[in-house]
Amino acid sequence: MKLRSYMLIGFLLSLFLSIVPFSGNFTNAATPTAVAPVSALSFTQGVQKTVLDNGLTVLTKEVHTAPVVSVQVWYKVGSRNEVKGENGISHQLEHLMFKGTTDRPVQFGRLFSALGSQFNAFTSYDETAYFGTVQRDKLEALLTLEADRMENSLVGPEQLTSEKRVVISELQGYENSPGYRLSRAVMRDAFPSRAYGLPVGGTKSDVEKFTVEQVRNYYKTYYSPENATLVITGDFATEPVLKVVKETFGKLSQRAKKDRESYDALDNASRALDHFLASYSIVDASSSTPTPVTKKAPIVLKQPGSAAILQAVYPLPDIKHPDVPAIDVMDAILTGGRSSRLYQALVESGLASSVSGGAAELIEPGWYEINATAAPGQELGKIAQVLQESLAKLQQEPVTTEELNRAKTQLQASYILGNQDITSQASQLGYNQTVAGDYRFIERYLAAIAKVTPAQVQQVAKTYLNPAKQTIGFFEPTQPDGKPGTSNAGSSRTVENFSPGKPVDPAELAKYLPPATSATDSGKQSLPEEFTLNNGLRVLLLTDRNLPTINLSGQIDAGTEFDGNQKAGLANLTANNLMNGTQTKNALTLAKTLEDRGADLNFGASREGASISGQGLSANLPILIQTLADVLENATFPADQLELSRQRALTSLKVQLDDPRGLGRQVFQQAIYPENHPFHSFPTFESLKSITRDDLLGFYQTHYRPDNTTIALVGDFDPVKVKVLLNQAFGKWQATGKPPVLKISSVPLPQTSTRLNKVIPGKAEAVTYIGYNGIARKDPRFYAALVLNQILGGDTLSSRLGTEVRDRQGLTYGIYSAFAAGINPGPFLIQMQTAPGDTQKAIASTLALLKQLREQGVSEAEFNAAKRSITNSYPVDLANPSDVSSIILDNAVLGLSRSEIRDFPQRIQAVTMAQMQQVIADFIKPENLVIVTAGPGDTVPKGG
Repeated sequence: MKLRSYMLIGFLLSLFLSIVPFSGNFTNAATPTAVAPVSALSFTQGVQKTVLDNGLTVLTKEVHTAPVVSVQVWYKVGSRNEVKGENGISHQLEHLMFKGTTDRPVQFGRLFSALGSQFNAFTSYDETAYFGTVQRDKLEALLTLEADRMENSLVGPEQLTSEKRVVISELQGYENSPGYRLSRAVMRDAFPSRAYGLPVGGTKSDVEKFTVEQVRNYYKTYYSPENATLVITGDFATEPVLKVVKETFGKLSQRAKKDRESYDALDNASRALDHFLASYSIVDASSSTPTPVTKKAPIVLKQPGSAAILQAVYPLPDIKHPDVPAIDVMDAILTGGRSSRLYQALVESGLASSVSGGAAELIEPGWYEINATAAPGQELGKIAQVLQESLAKLQQEPVTTEELNRAKTQLQASYILGNQDITSQASQLGYNQTVAGDYRFIERYLAAIAKVTPAQVQQVAKTYLNPAKQTIGFFEPTQPDGKPGTSNAGSSRTVENFSPGKPVDPAELAKYLPPATSATDSGKQSLPEEFTLNNGLRVLLLTDRNLPTINLSGQIDAGTEFDGNQKAGLANLTANNLMNGTQTKNALTLAKTLEDRGADLNFGASREGASISGQGLSANLPILIQTLADVLENATFPADQLELSRQRALTSLKVQLDDPRGLGRQVFQQAIYPENHPFHSFPTFESLKSITRDDLLGFYQTHYRPDNTTIALVGDFDPVKVKVLLNQAFGKWQATGKPPVLKISSVPLPQTSTRLNKVIPGKAEAVTYIGYNGIARKDPRFYAALVLNQILGGDTLSSRLGTEVRDRQGLTYGIYSAFAAGINPGPFLIQMQTAPGDTQKAIASTLALLKQLREQGVSEAEFNAAKRSITNSYPVDLANPSDVSSIILDNAVLGLSRSEIRDFPQRIQAVTMAQMQQVIADFIKPENLVIVTAGPGDTVPKGG
């Protein structure tokens, strides 16, 4: 089975508010003709498996497409292994694995950042994994660090106390999501006596009670070589690297195999019962007369929230069961793209704003899950009825050949497109080895996918979509009108003063940093070819023959900055309606044109442009380009589809105003930019309802022009043939007159500090934004600002903000800073998530850090370390073709040179300390901040 990204709960950047499956969300699908099996050789060819004497499984795969390597350690332990009273201990331990070791008593995030590693970790049901991707000369250093924390991690009272607060902040952040709360209730009801029925991240009540001895014992029990898989992919030579692995990991001893077996035995009896019940509940698929069933009553949550949500869960077998390929084909038929059955039945009918599904096939019997968000005014009971009718039809009638082939291609293409970078390839190997027990599992799986028949799909639908075993839940919001949070007047000053600790000395950090082997030359990056068609459309091409894939990025100068307050949302509605029909194809035909060939094309609107993103196998580039040209030139904006997309936009707005992140960001931005400024404009219920089809046509005809459009293509193609293709597809697209130009006025900083609070009922965590207007990308100070940001809050573990507010005080799950620099200046902002009682402390600490930075500046060592971190990390971005296409496009749209993709590291290295001091003087102004908090109403002390 493929890597189930929806099951990952990362502690660092992967902040998921809901653990729900989205494997049915992709829009690539199958050809109408017979589908040949996709060769899995590209995934497993060249993989060498080595088992060390201590039991550690090592998987190595040389991939010499870029000078980077990925190192991942997968432990076969997750929430499945937790017994009563310790829900979340796997996740808690994951956090503690970054707190340092006996030999390196320093935050490991700082060490990884110093190496330029793009790193993260996650806990799931069956596994906990740690991964980092770096330049190839840092490989040995990563191996040394991972081996060190496998055996010597610090799990002490100080580390546990601070990280408990962080974990609880994370869990309370999930509580902000109605979808998470519904999923938790449904899963507990579906699996009342199984660990799979509990949240992977844990429960606050259990986390609060964890003891040092308890967590240490768990660490010693499961973090042992024979219970782990080390995966290394990328640009290295296998034999020398295996020698290093044996020198680092090989000396680690097996610690607790017997302890682990006895630990697991505590739960074996209930698991055996669950296995029996799961198999016993399967209906006889050959029976022509279904047995009468008694459905469980729906679980109903009536709580503060926005949109109404449905979730249905059905028990499934484990990952090794022979029905798994047919189950996944069934899922693709039901939820895989716009042409899927449930999308057509629920979304195209206007009942739901969205629908998704996915199969959780795990070490133990898992489940199939369907999620739907109701459209405004629609009843969940009606959605449940139509859902059941759709499932019954699948059970009663064989699927068509067209549907079957589309689903197969959807699944097969997703593996190729999802494994274009070495980090994803390593994750695929680690997942299959850990959960399926064999890294080659994917070979058998893809071969089986190709052989699935209509009869098998019908059989698994009968067997597993059993109404008697269904658990269904309804979230019914008590604020269906979706009104934004109310204001809670707060003080313009904080009530506490904090003295931040001294910034971490890079020289002190260097004592614990393993050496790199040699320097890596990153100056060999190929540059894109650029040309302009006769109609003004700008194109950038970069050939990459390593994989048979195409990655397309594009932008049209048709962003939300052209909306205005009265028609706010117009740019987004226009972009979202492009695929709803052209002069020769309706919406379903357009969807099938792409999905039948495993291709994907999406549009959206951001602040400064309408974005285009597309992916596909290289053989289908002509279809991708022809479809893109058709919708850009010939979109018709059918009235019925406009109404459906309007309803979806209204639902999205409700969800945004009910989310502290969404509402907080809107209030923050509108406090920075005056009402007549384009960046002040955000959709309202009134503006969305006022937009007409004529408005869309007018916006489309005015802004969608070839001389307003830039396209970047990266992948496996012949540039000469692509130029011919582009000229043929876009040759008739012409524009008259000059394109619209928007003059955006500069915005001064606030005269004084501004404090705003928005209360959203029913929330557990607050989100705070701090900042003011910043700079444009072409501002000569940008590179110095980027280095400054890296020091201040570019990483939640290694930055000053992360070190003080998250790591030392444990006040937040995540705190970051950023310059949103575009064609025009965007905000400089700091974002953090806190418990209501910690919000004021976190804000006060942040202000103290900004004052410290303003008054004391940065040290030479800190300055140089930040530059190295940025430049060392940059090659990792260039190792992913999808990222490269986005970088090339952004550079072009922002008016930068084609060579910027190659010159960027040198521009960072060229920043001087004098320039750094200047950007501190220009942009660190604690007395002028806008501070906005959204969430529970008790974040500002009374009398403050």
